[in-house]
Amino acid sequence: MRRIAEGAVRPDWRQQIASQGIVFSETPTPDGGTMSYWREGPFYDFSSREIDTLTASAATLFEMCVAAGDFVIDHNMFQLLGIPEFARDQIKRTWWDDETEPGGRSKGDYSPSIYGRFDIRYAGEFSGLPQLLEFNADTPTSLPEAAVAQWYWMQQTGQGKDQWNGIHEALVAAWQRNLGRLRQARTHLLNPMTVHFACDRSEESGEDLFNTEYMMETARQALEPQGYRVKFLWMDEIGAGDVQAGDRFYDPEGQHIDVLFKLYPWEWMLQEQFAKQCFRDMSDPRRDSTVWIEPPYKMLWSNKGLLAVLWHLFGDDPEKKDLLLPAYFESERPEWMTSYVRKPLLGREGANVSIIVDGVTKTSTPGDYGGPFVCQSFAPLPAYTDPRGGEWHPVLGVWMIDGEPAGLGIRESAGLITDNLSHFVPHTIDHSGF
Repeated sequence: MRRIAEGAVRPDWRQQIASQGIVFSETPTPDGGTMSYWREGPFYDFSSREIDTLTASAATLFEMCVAAGDFVIDHNMFQLLGIPEFARDQIKRTWWDDETEPGGRSKGDYSPSIYGRFDIRYAGEFSGLPQLLEFNADTPTSLPEAAVAQWYWMQQTGQGKDQWNGIHEALVAAWQRNLGRLRQARTHLLNPMTVHFACDRSEESGEDLFNTEYMMETARQALEPQGYRVKFLWMDEIGAGDVQAGDRFYDPEGQHIDVLFKLYPWEWMLQEQFAKQCFRDMSDPRRDSTVWIEPPYKMLWSNKGLLAVLWHLFGDDPEKKDLLLPAYFESERPEWMTSYVRKPLLGREGANVSIIVDGVTKTSTPGDYGGPFVCQSFAPLPAYTDPRGGEWHPVLGVWMIDGEPAGLGIRESAGLITDNLSHFVPHTIDHSGF
């Protein structure tokens, strides 16, 4: 793995990425200026062996996360993760999926999951195994730039021999498989069925909207040939009647929402006035309630408490511990851990993160997220020096589609905390044939 600083630059690259939907490419900076989110010219190059390592490591990490979810449920750790009581039964039901109890009775509901993203620390095959920084399991973004924009970049610039990028095809297949299974599990669903897509209207950059529209496009390609429909609405347009009186969730045209993909975090939904109603609807014994994608069980994984649970389970495992960094809930941080990263359980975009080295806070980011916190052992991100004198620190985003590793997107930052001022940088495989 290496950073190539002086790659080809397309003369019309701004128009190219805009035509591919990256309309949020200019990021406001604290000094009142802007910076380009997409970085044209530099790119990261990997050997095929390194991509094999990333693929195998991500698959193992996913299995470990499944074990961690089982552990949280079996040991009733919801309070430690800050999950309110009214949400817990549906987290269990969606986690258990369509497993059966002795006698054949269903333990849960089939609730589709389409995607997630592991954020990984890695510097190549001579630096040790990839290590998990966190799991963006509920509302990961930077999807269109990873699935589409960097693929066109490689085709148009001729950089590299290949790219780890089966994301788009995997998404189409995931919609087909998961919605097919859903129709079998919930026979009351209309045929043809409408799948709704929603995000937050107040997000001003356009990033959430485009990520949602891209997911809707992959679903359209997958489902329209089978007679399904896709339909967009804003989160604040969802109508919520009185569930206890038999009302359900519907769109502005009065259509019942059977299936809803939402780019809107579950922890935000838990604070909404319709939150309890949402979970009462899901618990309807007729099972004709709204199906939410991603499902409620993703609250077990999108919570930074997952890092502490994983270390508790696998910190002594000789084959798996090297994929992790030691992590503890702040209240349980051992005395020996004096260099660590302090992260809020439910923080986003690097907000309210602090790096402590030998007991001294070296850097921290502002934000609106409070505690509780998790402390993860500090392992600096790899540093790549730019010929212009800068130093860049990449985080590898490994996309998990339908539970399988499908591709890679990279964000790099000038500091050790990857925040909303990071850049997206494309990648190749075997640029120089090494």
